[in-house]
Amino acid sequence: MYDILVNSLNYENWSRGAQYGTQLAALLQASITGAYIYPSTLYATPSFSTPELIEAVLETARTLEASALAAERPFVEWAESLGIEHAAWVVGQGNLSDALVQIACWHDLLVLERDPVRTWASPSDLAALILSIGLPCIVVPPQPVQTVALSRVAIAWNGAPEAIRAVHSALPLLQRAGEVVLLRGAPKEVFQEISWKPPFDIDAYLNRHGIRARSQDLPTNDHDAGEALLEHADRFHADLLVMGAYGRSRFSEWALGGATRHVLWHARLPVLFRH
Repeated sequence: MYDILVNSLNYENWSRGAQYGTQLAALLQASITGAYIYPSTLYATPSFSTPELIEAVLETARTLEASALAAERPFVEWAESLGIEHAAWVVGQGNLSDALVQIACWHDLLVLERDPVRTWASPSDLAALILSIGLPCIVVPPQPVQTVALSRVAIAWNGAPEAIRAVHSALPLLQRAGEVVLLRGAPKEVFQEISWKPPFDIDAYLNRHGIRARSQDLPTNDHDAGEALLEHADRFHADLLVMGAYGRSRFSEWALGGATRHVLWHARLPVLFRH
């Protein structure tokens, strides 16, 4: 995990997601890219506009872009003050999700913040990005994260491919954790026509990568799984929760499954999601 991308909602000061992601990059000795993205002026210009109105909208966009680009030096200097050797700042114009999907191709991890007021109108908007981005995403809650740490990391585990990919993506973080707990839910049978002997062993996999995790069963049904995960992560005083992001079906992947949706919209700690 060498290149971390953060979406900053501001350029005059750094939003919660940018602060968390940059401090995480310092902790991991990774590079950081701050991205500020604003909507295209095409969406702000009504079809019946006069030439004067169109010019005014364009001038506003030019002013905004110049101000956002001027934030490069402060951002890079702030990152360097945290000990980050390679920091960059980019400004994009267009749809937020589309822009992040494009620039994410150059990175290993995307850090977002849950902002239901200004950015994400509903859980489905944020879910659509997580399911399409192709990267692990850490979603930072609205509550301030007082200390960016990896002392305790919880893993939501049910054996599904998404959970396996989430653990694999989080290995650099898990290897730095002082304590790791596997919150084991009901096993998810995905490929019932395929069997392996011996079956995949998550404990052996983690041990092979130098991670010794203790297990805790979650005796709950799918409906209450999200609430149970957050409750046990809170009892564990986890700094981060790692979990797979599950679509309801291959025909409606814009909507997350119940447990993932609940965690996404109610977590009070950073959560790494991987679809």
